[in-house]
Amino acid sequence: MWWIYALFSAFFAALTAIFAKVGIKGVDTDLATAIRTVVILILAWGIAFFRGGAYTIQTLSKQNFVFLTLSGIATGLSWIFYFKALQMGKVSQVAAVDKLSVALAIILSIVFLGEQLSFKTALGASLIIIGTIVLIR
Repeated sequence: MWWIYALFSAFFAALTAIFAKVGIKGVDTDLATAIRTVVILILAWGIAFFRGGAYTIQTLSKQNFVFLTLSGIATGLSWIFYFKALQMGKVSQVAAVDKLSVALAIILSIVFLGEQLSFKTALGASLIIIGTIVLIR
């Protein structure tokens, strides 16, 4: 079932790139990121309240808060650079290079989380890296 959510994520990420490319024409990318962030903030809190997740906030540990904050900082920086890249490049190239994050996440999960690397995962990550190099050149 997880892969269905992952497919929806990929679909909406693709729409994000298309909508953003149109939306940032003639706009400062930092402002565009700020507007996008406010929309996501409202949407995310609305969903959290509607589905009841917001009421469990007191169960979060200090570690939860620290790493969710770090994740938020990384997300914000990712969006800032993504919008700048979209403004300067083609969606088909920027979105594809952005997916290098998959290979980087695999590497980082091995280094920092001790996850095991299977042949299939290594092959997939290698193909993503090769594809990224092809698109950049």
